[in-house]
Amino acid sequence: MAASGNKISNAILCVNWIGLSDQLMALTLRQLKYFVATAELGQISQAAIQLTISQSAVTTAIKELEDTLGTQLFSRAASGVVLTHTGRRFLNHAYTILSSVDEAMRIPNLESTLTATLTLAASYTVLGYFLPNHIQRLNTLYPHLTIRLHELNRESIEEGLISGRYDMAVLLTSNVDNPELVLEPVIHSARRLWLCAQHPLLKQESVTLADVAAEPFVMLTVDEAAVTALRYWSQTPYKPKTLLRTSSVEAVRSMVANGSGVAILSDMVYRPWSLEGRRIETVQLRDPVPPMSVGLAWRRHQEMSPAMYAFREYFRHMFMEPRSLVG
Repeated sequence: MAASGNKISNAILCVNWIGLSDQLMALTLRQLKYFVATAELGQISQAAIQLTISQSAVTTAIKELEDTLGTQLFSRAASGVVLTHTGRRFLNHAYTILSSVDEAMRIPNLESTLTATLTLAASYTVLGYFLPNHIQRLNTLYPHLTIRLHELNRESIEEGLISGRYDMAVLLTSNVDNPELVLEPVIHSARRLWLCAQHPLLKQESVTLADVAAEPFVMLTVDEAAVTALRYWSQTPYKPKTLLRTSSVEAVRSMVANGSGVAILSDMVYRPWSLEGRRIETVQLRDPVPPMSVGLAWRRHQEMSPAMYAFREYFRHMFMEPRSLVG
Protein backbone atom coordinates (compact mmCIF):
# COMPACT_ATOMS: atom_id res chain seq x y z
CA MET A 1 0.00 0.00 0.00
CA ALA A 2 3.04 2.29 0.21
CA ALA A 3 3.02 2.55 -3.57
CA SER A 4 -0.64 3.47 -3.46
CA GLY A 5 0.09 6.22 -0.95
CA ASN A 6 2.85 7.60 -3.16
CA LYS A 7 0.54 7.72 -6.18
CA ILE A 8 -2.12 9.65 -4.32
CA SER A 9 0.53 11.99 -2.88
CA ASN A 10 1.70 12.71 -6.41
CA ALA A 11 -1.87 13.47 -7.44
CA ILE A 12 -2.26 15.90 -4.54
CA LEU A 13 0.98 17.66 -5.46
CA CYS A 14 -0.32 18.14 -8.99
CA VAL A 15 -3.31 20.04 -7.66
CA ASN A 16 -1.24 22.38 -5.49
CA TRP A 17 -0.12 24.31 -8.60
CA ILE A 18 -3.25 26.46 -8.30
CA GLY A 19 -3.37 26.62 -4.49
CA LEU A 20 -6.01 23.95 -4.05
CA SER A 21 -4.55 22.04 -1.11
CA ASP A 22 -7.35 23.25 1.19
CA GLN A 23 -10.00 22.42 -1.41
CA LEU A 24 -8.75 19.05 -2.65
CA MET A 25 -11.39 17.13 -0.76
CA ALA A 26 -14.09 18.98 -2.69
CA LEU A 27 -12.79 17.66 -6.01
CA THR A 28 -14.20 14.44 -7.39
CA LEU A 29 -13.04 12.17 -10.15
CA ARG A 30 -16.46 12.66 -11.70
CA GLN A 31 -15.80 16.39 -12.13
CA LEU A 32 -12.32 15.80 -13.54
CA LYS A 33 -13.52 13.07 -15.89
CA TYR A 34 -16.33 15.23 -17.26
CA PHE A 35 -13.95 18.20 -17.60
CA VAL A 36 -11.42 16.13 -19.58
CA ALA A 37 -14.11 14.72 -21.90
CA THR A 38 -15.44 18.22 -22.62
CA ALA A 39 -11.94 19.59 -23.20
CA GLU A 40 -11.12 16.79 -25.64
CA LEU A 41 -14.38 16.94 -27.58
CA GLY A 42 -14.96 20.69 -27.51
CA GLN A 43 -18.69 20.35 -26.90
CA ILE A 44 -20.69 19.57 -23.78
CA SER A 45 -23.22 17.69 -25.89
CA GLN A 46 -20.55 15.42 -27.37
CA ALA A 47 -18.97 14.84 -23.96
CA ALA A 48 -22.38 13.79 -22.66
CA ILE A 49 -22.75 11.33 -25.54
CA GLN A 50 -19.33 9.82 -24.92
CA LEU A 51 -19.96 9.55 -21.17
CA THR A 52 -23.51 8.25 -21.76
CA ILE A 53 -24.98 10.82 -19.35
CA SER A 54 -27.11 13.96 -19.67
CA GLN A 55 -25.75 17.33 -20.81
CA SER A 56 -26.98 18.87 -17.57
CA ALA A 57 -24.84 16.44 -15.56
CA VAL A 58 -21.73 17.53 -17.49
CA THR A 59 -22.62 21.22 -17.17
CA THR A 60 -23.21 20.91 -13.43
CA ALA A 61 -19.96 19.02 -12.83
CA ILE A 62 -17.92 21.62 -14.72
CA LYS A 63 -19.66 24.47 -12.87
CA GLU A 64 -18.88 22.78 -9.54
CA LEU A 65 -15.24 22.34 -10.59
CA GLU A 66 -14.93 25.97 -11.67
CA ASP A 67 -16.49 27.12 -8.39
CA THR A 68 -14.02 25.00 -6.45
CA LEU A 69 -11.07 26.34 -8.43
CA GLY A 70 -12.38 29.88 -8.41
CA THR A 71 -11.64 30.34 -12.09
CA GLN A 72 -13.21 29.82 -15.50
CA LEU A 73 -11.99 26.74 -17.38
CA PHE A 74 -13.96 27.17 -20.63
CA SER A 75 -15.13 30.05 -22.78
CA ARG A 76 -17.97 29.83 -25.27
CA ALA A 77 -17.21 29.57 -29.00
CA ALA A 78 -19.33 29.25 -32.13
CA SER A 79 -18.55 25.54 -32.38
CA GLY A 80 -18.89 24.75 -28.66
CA VAL A 81 -16.50 25.49 -25.82
CA VAL A 82 -12.79 26.34 -25.78
CA LEU A 83 -10.34 25.98 -22.91
CA THR A 84 -9.19 29.20 -21.30
CA HIS A 85 -5.48 29.66 -20.57
CA THR A 86 -6.08 28.37 -17.04
CA GLY A 87 -8.17 25.54 -18.43
CA ARG A 88 -5.34 24.42 -20.71
CA ARG A 89 -2.92 24.39 -17.79
CA PHE A 90 -5.38 22.53 -15.57
CA LEU A 91 -6.05 19.89 -18.26
CA ASN A 92 -2.51 18.52 -18.00
CA HIS A 93 -2.85 18.21 -14.25
CA ALA A 94 -6.28 16.63 -14.57
CA TYR A 95 -4.75 13.94 -16.78
CA THR A 96 -2.06 13.29 -14.17
CA ILE A 97 -4.53 13.21 -11.27
CA LEU A 98 -6.86 10.76 -13.00
CA SER A 99 -3.99 8.54 -14.11
CA SER A 100 -2.26 8.56 -10.71
CA VAL A 101 -5.38 7.86 -8.66
CA ASP A 102 -6.54 5.20 -11.12
CA GLU A 103 -3.19 3.41 -10.94
CA ALA A 104 -3.08 3.69 -7.15
CA MET A 105 -6.56 2.22 -6.75
CA ARG A 106 -5.69 -0.70 -9.00
CA ILE A 107 -2.57 -1.79 -7.10
CA PRO A 108 -4.42 -4.27 -4.80
CA ASN A 109 -5.61 -6.14 -7.91
CA LEU A 110 -2.15 -6.79 -9.32
CA GLU A 111 -1.96 -10.26 -7.81
CA SER A 112 -5.32 -11.39 -9.13
CA THR A 113 -5.72 -15.15 -9.03
CA LEU A 114 -7.90 -15.23 -12.14
CA THR A 115 -6.41 -17.88 -14.40
CA ALA A 116 -8.26 -18.20 -17.69
CA THR A 117 -8.20 -17.67 -21.43
CA LEU A 118 -10.34 -15.16 -23.33
CA THR A 119 -10.69 -15.48 -27.09
CA LEU A 120 -11.33 -11.94 -28.29
CA ALA A 121 -12.20 -10.58 -31.75
CA ALA A 122 -11.66 -6.94 -32.72
CA SER A 123 -12.15 -4.85 -35.83
CA TYR A 124 -9.31 -2.99 -37.56
CA THR A 125 -10.01 0.49 -36.21
CA VAL A 126 -10.57 -0.73 -32.67
CA LEU A 127 -7.37 -2.77 -32.71
CA GLY A 128 -5.33 0.03 -34.20
CA TYR A 129 -6.54 3.03 -32.19
CA PHE A 130 -8.31 1.90 -29.04
CA LEU A 131 -7.62 -1.58 -27.70
CA PRO A 132 -3.82 -2.03 -27.25
CA ASN A 133 -3.53 0.24 -24.20
CA HIS A 134 -6.41 -1.56 -22.50
CA ILE A 135 -4.97 -4.98 -23.29
CA GLN A 136 -1.75 -3.89 -21.59
CA ARG A 137 -3.69 -2.72 -18.52
CA LEU A 138 -5.62 -5.98 -18.38
CA ASN A 139 -2.36 -7.92 -18.56
CA THR A 140 -1.16 -5.94 -15.53
CA LEU A 141 -4.40 -6.40 -13.62
CA TYR A 142 -4.74 -10.09 -14.45
CA PRO A 143 -1.27 -11.55 -15.11
CA HIS A 144 -2.71 -15.07 -15.42
CA LEU A 145 -5.39 -14.08 -17.94
CA THR A 146 -4.45 -15.06 -21.49
CA ILE A 147 -6.13 -12.96 -24.19
CA ARG A 148 -6.07 -14.49 -27.66
CA LEU A 149 -6.72 -11.60 -30.01
CA HIS A 150 -8.03 -11.86 -33.58
CA GLU A 151 -8.50 -9.02 -36.09
CA LEU A 152 -11.57 -9.49 -38.29
CA ASN A 153 -14.22 -7.54 -40.18
CA ARG A 154 -17.69 -7.09 -38.73
CA GLU A 155 -19.36 -9.96 -40.60
CA SER A 156 -16.67 -12.43 -39.51
CA ILE A 157 -16.86 -11.19 -35.92
CA GLU A 158 -20.62 -11.66 -35.79
CA GLU A 159 -20.42 -15.14 -37.29
CA GLY A 160 -17.57 -16.12 -34.96
CA LEU A 161 -19.41 -14.96 -31.86
CA ILE A 162 -22.58 -16.82 -32.80
CA SER A 163 -20.70 -20.02 -33.66
CA GLY A 164 -18.71 -19.85 -30.43
CA ARG A 165 -15.24 -19.40 -31.94
CA TYR A 166 -14.83 -16.14 -30.02
CA ASP A 167 -15.94 -15.38 -26.47
CA MET A 168 -16.32 -11.63 -26.90
CA ALA A 169 -15.57 -8.84 -29.34
CA VAL A 170 -14.72 -5.15 -29.32
CA LEU A 171 -15.97 -3.44 -32.46
CA LEU A 172 -17.76 -0.47 -33.99
CA THR A 173 -21.36 -1.07 -32.99
CA SER A 174 -23.24 1.32 -35.29
CA ASN A 175 -23.48 -1.26 -38.10
CA VAL A 176 -24.33 -4.22 -35.87
CA ASP A 177 -27.99 -5.19 -35.93
CA ASN A 178 -28.06 -8.85 -34.93
CA PRO A 179 -30.65 -10.06 -32.40
CA GLU A 180 -28.39 -12.97 -31.48
CA LEU A 181 -25.79 -10.62 -30.00
CA VAL A 182 -25.67 -8.46 -26.89
CA LEU A 183 -24.05 -5.05 -27.39
CA GLU A 184 -22.72 -2.89 -24.59
CA PRO A 185 -21.46 0.60 -25.55
CA VAL A 186 -18.11 1.75 -24.21
CA ILE A 187 -17.33 5.11 -25.86
CA HIS A 188 -18.83 7.44 -28.44
CA SER A 189 -16.13 9.31 -30.37
CA ALA A 190 -17.23 12.52 -32.12
CA ARG A 191 -16.74 12.79 -35.87
CA ARG A 192 -15.33 16.10 -37.08
CA LEU A 193 -14.19 17.67 -40.33
CA TRP A 194 -10.45 17.29 -40.95
CA LEU A 195 -8.72 20.15 -42.79
CA CYS A 196 -5.19 21.20 -43.64
CA ALA A 197 -3.73 24.16 -41.79
CA GLN A 198 -4.74 27.50 -43.34
CA HIS A 199 -7.77 25.97 -45.09
CA PRO A 200 -10.33 28.71 -45.94
CA LEU A 201 -13.11 26.87 -44.08
CA LEU A 202 -11.21 27.41 -40.82
CA LYS A 203 -12.07 31.12 -41.07
CA GLN A 204 -15.83 30.51 -41.23
CA GLU A 205 -17.87 30.93 -38.07
CA SER A 206 -19.68 27.66 -38.82
CA VAL A 207 -19.22 24.91 -41.39
CA THR A 208 -21.97 22.72 -42.86
CA LEU A 209 -22.11 19.61 -45.01
CA ALA A 210 -23.03 21.91 -47.89
CA ASP A 211 -19.62 23.55 -47.47
CA VAL A 212 -17.92 20.15 -47.33
CA ALA A 213 -19.73 19.01 -50.48
CA ALA A 214 -17.92 21.72 -52.41
CA GLU A 215 -14.50 20.35 -51.40
CA PRO A 216 -12.61 17.29 -52.74
CA PHE A 217 -13.37 14.55 -50.22
CA VAL A 218 -11.15 11.69 -49.06
CA MET A 219 -13.36 8.72 -48.15
CA LEU A 220 -12.12 6.13 -45.65
CA THR A 221 -13.54 2.66 -46.37
CA VAL A 222 -12.12 0.44 -43.61
CA ASP A 223 -14.59 -0.88 -40.99
CA GLU A 224 -17.50 0.18 -43.20
CA ALA A 225 -16.61 3.85 -42.72
CA ALA A 226 -17.90 4.69 -46.20
CA VAL A 227 -21.23 3.00 -45.47
CA THR A 228 -21.60 5.02 -42.28
CA ALA A 229 -20.64 8.25 -44.06
CA LEU A 230 -23.11 7.77 -46.89
CA ARG A 231 -25.81 7.08 -44.32
CA TYR A 232 -25.63 10.58 -42.82
CA TRP A 233 -24.90 12.22 -46.19
CA SER A 234 -28.09 10.60 -47.56
CA GLN A 235 -30.15 12.60 -45.06
CA THR A 236 -29.08 15.82 -46.79
CA PRO A 237 -29.50 17.10 -50.37
CA TYR A 238 -25.73 16.96 -50.77
CA LYS A 239 -23.17 14.28 -51.50
CA PRO A 240 -19.38 14.23 -51.08
CA LYS A 241 -17.19 14.98 -54.08
CA THR A 242 -15.05 11.90 -53.52
CA LEU A 243 -11.47 12.28 -54.68
CA LEU A 244 -10.17 9.01 -53.24
CA ARG A 245 -11.54 5.93 -51.49
CA THR A 246 -8.94 4.25 -49.28
CA SER A 247 -8.72 1.74 -46.43
CA SER A 248 -5.67 3.54 -45.00
CA VAL A 249 -6.18 6.10 -42.25
CA GLU A 250 -2.62 7.31 -42.80
CA ALA A 251 -3.39 7.93 -46.48
CA VAL A 252 -6.37 10.05 -45.47
CA ARG A 253 -4.22 11.89 -42.97
CA SER A 254 -1.54 12.68 -45.56
CA MET A 255 -4.02 13.73 -48.26
CA VAL A 256 -5.78 16.10 -45.87
CA ALA A 257 -2.58 17.51 -44.37
CA ASN A 258 -1.18 18.21 -47.84
CA GLY A 259 -4.31 20.09 -48.87
CA SER A 260 -5.51 17.55 -51.45
CA GLY A 261 -8.90 17.11 -49.80
CA VAL A 262 -10.93 17.06 -46.61
CA ALA A 263 -12.37 14.20 -44.57
CA ILE A 264 -14.83 13.53 -41.77
CA LEU A 265 -13.46 11.09 -39.22
CA SER A 266 -13.69 10.42 -35.50
CA ASP A 267 -11.57 11.89 -32.74
CA MET A 268 -10.42 8.38 -31.86
CA VAL A 269 -8.30 8.14 -35.01
CA TYR A 270 -7.33 11.82 -35.09
CA ARG A 271 -3.68 12.81 -34.79
CA PRO A 272 -2.65 16.44 -35.32
CA TRP A 273 0.27 15.61 -37.64
CA SER A 274 0.70 13.60 -40.82
CA LEU A 275 3.66 11.31 -41.42
CA GLU A 276 5.22 14.19 -43.36
CA GLY A 277 4.95 16.46 -40.32
CA ARG A 278 2.13 18.59 -41.68
CA ARG A 279 -0.60 19.91 -39.40
CA ILE A 280 -4.23 18.69 -39.50
CA GLU A 281 -6.99 20.85 -38.00
CA THR A 282 -10.51 19.80 -37.04
CA VAL A 283 -13.85 21.61 -37.10
CA GLN A 284 -17.14 20.63 -35.47
CA LEU A 285 -19.79 20.61 -38.20
CA ARG A 286 -23.05 22.45 -37.66
CA ASP A 287 -25.01 19.61 -39.25
CA PRO A 288 -25.59 16.50 -37.14
CA VAL A 289 -23.00 13.77 -37.76
CA PRO A 290 -23.28 10.66 -35.58
CA PRO A 291 -20.33 9.75 -33.35
CA MET A 292 -18.34 6.57 -33.87
CA SER A 293 -19.47 4.10 -31.21
CA VAL A 294 -17.20 1.41 -29.82
CA GLY A 295 -18.59 -1.37 -27.69
CA LEU A 296 -18.41 -4.94 -26.47
CA ALA A 297 -20.38 -7.81 -28.01
CA TRP A 298 -21.08 -11.39 -27.03
CA ARG A 299 -23.59 -14.10 -27.88
CA ARG A 300 -27.03 -13.66 -26.32
CA HIS A 301 -27.89 -16.19 -23.61
CA GLN A 302 -24.23 -17.19 -23.38
CA GLU A 303 -23.10 -18.01 -19.86
CA MET A 304 -20.50 -15.41 -18.94
CA SER A 305 -17.20 -17.00 -17.94
CA PRO A 306 -14.96 -15.44 -15.25
CA ALA A 307 -12.67 -14.14 -18.03
CA MET A 308 -15.59 -12.53 -19.88
CA TYR A 309 -16.91 -11.04 -16.65
CA ALA A 310 -13.50 -9.55 -15.76
CA PHE A 311 -13.15 -8.09 -19.27
CA ARG A 312 -16.60 -6.51 -19.21
CA GLU A 313 -16.16 -5.15 -15.68
CA TYR A 314 -12.84 -3.57 -16.64
CA PHE A 315 -14.52 -1.46 -19.34
CA ARG A 316 -17.47 -0.63 -17.09
CA HIS A 317 -15.00 0.55 -14.47
CA MET A 318 -13.00 2.60 -16.97
CA PHE A 319 -15.83 4.30 -18.83
CA MET A 320 -19.19 3.86 -17.11
CA GLU A 321 -18.75 4.17 -13.36
CA PRO A 322 -17.30 7.51 -12.21
CA ARG A 323 -15.76 7.25 -8.75
CA SER A 324 -15.43 9.96 -6.10
CA LEU A 325 -11.94 10.99 -5.12
CA VAL A 326 -13.01 10.65 -1.50
CA GLY A 327 -15.25 8.07 0.10
